Amino acid sequence: MKENEQFWKGIALFNARKFFEAHEVWEESWLVEPEPEKTFLQGLIQLAAACHHQSRGNPRGMQSLLAAGLAKLRRFPDVHRGIALAKLREEAEKWAEVPSLADDPGARRPPRIRLAARASRKKKRGG
Repeated sequence: MKENEQFWKGIALFNARKFFEAHEVWEESWLVEPEPEKTFLQGLIQLAAACHHQSRGNPRGMQSLLAAGLAKLRRFPDVHRGIALAKLREEAEKWAEVPSLADDPGARRPPRIRLAARASRKKKRGG
């Protein structure tokens, strides 16, 4: 599978809350990707891993991976590779602020990866 196909497959998996699977798909590309995209993918991988840890009731793992992932994603512009990265960072930061519910780790809604406005218009036009 081409790296770009893996990238979009990872986004679909992430948005379907299949965080471990998204992590695995992106990791295949991350292993061969040159900088700066390597760092960008690592940020997404760490965000997916943070969501996975939260869904499994591991708030410490979630917090540390989220912090590491966001630090990497902050190095990139607000729109990167067609995704609304500023919105993703904002949602992830707000998600991290919600008090952890130890008895219901699935109660906290994780962030979603959205297309940037111009990317979604391009996809609708068939570009």
